[in-house]
Amino acid sequence: MGRKTTELDARMLRALAHPLRMRLLELLRVDGPATASGLGKRLGESSGTTSWHLRQLAEHGFVEEDTDRGNRRERWWRAVHDSHNLSVNQFAGDPDLAGPLNSYVMSSLERRYEREVRFFGEAEKWREPWGDAPTFSDYNLSLTPEEAQALSAEVNELIDKYRRAPREGDSAAVAHWAVFPRDHHPEEP
Repeated sequence: MGRKTTELDARMLRALAHPLRMRLLELLRVDGPATASGLGKRLGESSGTTSWHLRQLAEHGFVEEDTDRGNRRERWWRAVHDSHNLSVNQFAGDPDLAGPLNSYVMSSLERRYEREVRFFGEAEKWREPWGDAPTFSDYNLSLTPEEAQALSAEVNELIDKYRRAPREGDSAAVAHWAVFPRDHHPEEP
């Protein structure tokens, strides 16, 4: 997989705005190449269903056939990019994209919540090797829109600094980043 990030366009958003496709892409990115039947077993889906969704992901540039593996009967798939960015403002206000955008955002938030809850449930096994590395922060900043854009760019540059192909002894780590305006309601603390 090329160690790169892709920016989602409207066509890609429509293709990715399906919870199963998002899960398939996540598994290929984290665990590496797999077959439709192997992915189907892991997700409790038929190989026909996962195969169809993998072909949709391939058509939109998210995955490709791994020609170094498999044979005519067994197709292996791999992720093309290791991450993607979505600029909400690019799609906000477009009634044709409201459904796909909502589906994508809700599925992303649900997956984030599931991963964080699972981590907390298994925190003891991570305490020794990871020490204080796992952190959860919630910052309320006073920023202009321009400052928020600059902050996002700096965070993305910092994350790029740590990208590399997996090495012996590495563990997969998840980093979430979002910045968005918060309405201020005087009755809220």
